[in-house]
Amino acid sequence: MRILSIMMLGVLLSGCITLGPPSNTRDICTIFDEQGGWYDDAKDAEKRWGTPIPVMMAIMHQESRFVANARPPRKDGFLFFPGKRPSSAYGYAQALDGTWDFYQRSTGNWGADRDNFEDAIDFIGWYTALTRQKNRVAATDAKLHYLNYHEGWTGYARGSHNRKRWLLDVSGRVGALAQRYEMQLSSCRHKFERKFLFFF
Repeated sequence: MRILSIMMLGVLLSGCITLGPPSNTRDICTIFDEQGGWYDDAKDAEKRWGTPIPVMMAIMHQESRFVANARPPRKDGFLFFPGKRPSSAYGYAQALDGTWDFYQRSTGNWGADRDNFEDAIDFIGWYTALTRQKNRVAATDAKLHYLNYHEGWTGYARGSHNRKRWLLDVSGRVGALAQRYEMQLSSCRHKFERKFLFFF
């Protein structure tokens, strides 16, 4: 009985442990191989919001490199006092406090956590769905989706990104990574689909 209790406690605690980032963040097949359940979560978000998995994953890669508790680095502090962080961005999707609150209100997903992959990928799907609606960006255009994600819908509509050469370069890399992910996923998606069907 005691052994059974210890085993059950181990199972419960394992559900609270956050996995480290994937060993190769530029290979989507490796990511889904290593991170149990991530493919199903990403597929659910794709079905719900209509944004392709490679686009959402490329945005997440740029934002956090798949580190669950990622935050922007602090600014220089004074003496031994740490400086403030430049924003409230947090988690896999680097969502700001206000934007995350808006997501929770809009979707009713009140228990969502920014350091939970399932919630973070759903957030990116939700955000990109609104980007398509507000700024007429194609679902597959990772570059323009990232510009909206970084600048906000109003900032993008005003063209604020056009004054930021560095941001245009970053968005180009996001677009290229999404294409890379798409090619990789086309070669391994069948493995994860079989796992998904096995449970039905």
